[in-house]
Amino acid sequence: MSDRHDTDAAAPGGLALVIIDMISRWDFPDAEHLLPHARRVATEIAALAQACRDRGVPVIYANDNRGRWRSDFHALLDAALAEDGPGAEITRLMRPHDDDYFVLKPKHSIFHGTPMPFLLQHLQVQRLVLAGVSSDQCVLMSVSDARMRELDPIVPADCSASQGEARHEVLLQQLRETWKVEAPPTWRVLFEDTPPSPSPPTRQEPSND
Repeated sequence: MSDRHDTDAAAPGGLALVIIDMISRWDFPDAEHLLPHARRVATEIAALAQACRDRGVPVIYANDNRGRWRSDFHALLDAALAEDGPGAEITRLMRPHDDDYFVLKPKHSIFHGTPMPFLLQHLQVQRLVLAGVSSDQCVLMSVSDARMRELDPIVPADCSASQGEARHEVLLQQLRETWKVEAPPTWRVLFEDTPPSPSPPTRQEPSND
């Protein structure tokens, strides 16, 4: 991934996507229960990320460092890709692009002990689309912290997962009824009226005629 430096632009519509804990070695307690559900939503999250990129919306990866304080995101990505099975499959599907951002977090929330507030301020973000795992832990804690920072979080129902469908449904109901957070049944409603940014014109080679 390249360093964009001064090429960063304000987020269109003040919107950014944060993908939580999907780049992983899946070596933590209860991972075997969460992994099948994460694999189920990975394709939808990857499609959402590409839809954001197509519209110039920043894509940010926020991952737990799992107590590995000498590690960084590149090391985490390499380790995740080296794993066998569905974990590596998810990582290949979710692999960041050069213009994406990344933040390592020590705890559940994407804000706690991380530079996330400064990054969002730099990108002039006010609305956050939160995706990833687990929905009733790290995603929920991030929603709470986003609200305290007067940001507007959105959690597409098909782009997050917990250790079971019942737990995930309880979380979605809590988001909608208690937190008054949008949790649409599909991420596609976010962009139904927003076409992708036009591609740059293809350079035409001069004719020999």
